[in-house]
Amino acid sequence: MIACTLQAISILLKESSEWDWFINLSASDYPLVTQDDFLHVFSNLSRNLNFIEHMQIVGWKLNQRAKPIIVDPGLYLSKKSDIAWTTQRRSLPTSFKLFTGSAWVMLTRQFLEYCIWGWDNLPRTILMYYANFISSPEGYFHTVICNTDGFQNTAISHDLHYIAWDSPPKQHPRYLSMKDFDKMVKSNAPFARKFAKDDPVLDKIDKELLGRTNRFAPGAWCIGSSENGADPCSLRGNDSVFNPGPGAQRLQELLGLSCPKIFGRSNVRE
Repeated sequence: MIACTLQAISILLKESSEWDWFINLSASDYPLVTQDDFLHVFSNLSRNLNFIEHMQIVGWKLNQRAKPIIVDPGLYLSKKSDIAWTTQRRSLPTSFKLFTGSAWVMLTRQFLEYCIWGWDNLPRTILMYYANFISSPEGYFHTVICNTDGFQNTAISHDLHYIAWDSPPKQHPRYLSMKDFDKMVKSNAPFARKFAKDDPVLDKIDKELLGRTNRFAPGAWCIGSSENGADPCSLRGNDSVFNPGPGAQRLQELLGLSCPKIFGRSNVRE
């Protein structure tokens, strides 16, 4: 997963300089705000902020997660196969601390350039360590950013998602449904996961939050006619102009709670 993500980031860095953040989403994710809501809020935000839920791995979790060595056949074989656990155990790293958190992130271009180019070799060292680490998407970027002086103050510990976990043991997200709708909205998160294909709650989100029905969510960039049921988004206007709605207000409230007032100190949670 991390190898694929880094490859995608490398392509984006090569193809275009006109982006500020990278967001990873899965096919089971769905937006809770319109594109205009999202862009309006983040266009007024510092481009140096990285949204990545994180906490340091300490205590018994170090022995359980960091010392075992696993081999992922997916790195070498074209066919899918389960990971293999070795009998050997490794010592803990001494040059960096280990962090974990949500696999869903929103990372800045500047930080990702550092991960790809790795001018001080730390990202490459950590990448090699996580090649034999279970659930590396929940640790690689977290460990890099929290061990780098130039970026650890930019880490906001939130993944911008509403997720409902199984209970117990709260290890896997459960599928969201109609009964979760109000909680999704009250979370103020711009995304939620995970959803089953064609679940009725997706239609409710489309209608009540996104204002769309089997078409693009309308925004200020949609300048076409809507007469006779035509799609106004069939004609594209200025995509730097936004028409924010209630979703923007919810997202602004979330960021007001999640972003520290002062960025002069480390935001890393230990």
